[in-house]
Amino acid sequence: MADESTDGQAPATGRSRGGVCPTGRRRRSPSRRRRILRAAAWSAAAAVLLGGSGLGFAYFKLNDNISGVNIDAKLGKHRPDNTPNGSMDILVLGSDTRSGANAKYGKTQSGARSDTAMVVHVNKKHDKASVVSIPRDTVVERPSCARDDGGGTTPAQRAMFNSAYEAGGPACAVKTVESMSGVRMDHYVEVDFSGFKKLIDNLGGVEITTKKPIKDRRSNLDLSTGTHKLSGEQSLGLVRTRHAVGDGSDLGRIQLQQAFVKALRDQIEKIGVFSSPTKLYKLADTATSAVTTDSELDSVDDLAGMAKLLKGIKSDDIQMSTMPVNYDPADPNRVVPMKSKADKMWAALERDKAIPKSATKGSAGEQTDIGGVVR
Repeated sequence: MADESTDGQAPATGRSRGGVCPTGRRRRSPSRRRRILRAAAWSAAAAVLLGGSGLGFAYFKLNDNISGVNIDAKLGKHRPDNTPNGSMDILVLGSDTRSGANAKYGKTQSGARSDTAMVVHVNKKHDKASVVSIPRDTVVERPSCARDDGGGTTPAQRAMFNSAYEAGGPACAVKTVESMSGVRMDHYVEVDFSGFKKLIDNLGGVEITTKKPIKDRRSNLDLSTGTHKLSGEQSLGLVRTRHAVGDGSDLGRIQLQQAFVKALRDQIEKIGVFSSPTKLYKLADTATSAVTTDSELDSVDDLAGMAKLLKGIKSDDIQMSTMPVNYDPADPNRVVPMKSKADKMWAALERDKAIPKSATKGSAGEQTDIGGVVR
């Protein structure tokens, strides 16, 4: 050590290993084992301090990754009442913006649209979930919405559902869902294309079994019959394809998305991300960079709390449904809600009940052949 002389004797000044104690007795030189233990203790202390600094850096970096939107401030008080039964409703959107890293997925648009929309209802026991997909091509009454520039939009009687996001951003999408369902959205989560791909790649891919080949040149998807471990690019192709399955409508694509959500939940359970700090941080870094949330979820603590809350829900505990619709007689490329059945579906969520089969029976969304394509 630095305070020892080269001949093994104690230096003239300072406290020495082999010096004299105040009692007059000479100190015994510590054993090699004690020196090793002392060095190990100092090393452990240093590791804790450095590790804490690293965790602090990681925490602030992950926090900075997250984009938040104050939905409550934009919508004000004119919203459905909060149901005080402990359940939770979350609007999850997949944004189809074509800017930045997403540009290769289509022509640049003046504004993004909600390519995928799901209302996720978590029951009051937090052990089951109901997921209701809203077809992007649904004709709806879009309410007036405030814009970021301080202006506003006028109500529209026959607007496509996914135009709400383009017209007024996340708050308008939430307002439109609440207007048509009567169910208050407790939270909002948006995921973009490029972030979705990275997330799947960091998970090591997601396993899907196809009963029929799926080939879609527009989505760069070419899958033979059998089981596949899909990369991020392939996964994005699967959840976006519509021309290679069913009748080529958005309704067929929705069922592929629902099958993928369950497979994704199984993959997260399978790889055990919490067993590896490195894997967990990498996944968290990608996930937080990929999402925009409401302001009540825009921190690592808040997202971690929600993840913990949802942790016990397995894929078999998720009920998948599509809002009941019929094809629009005025435009076969659009669908219109089946009001009485849709009301029954939303009422079930509000009462924290499972969605009855009678709510979806006869819907065009239940008549696709996608069940025979993937499992």
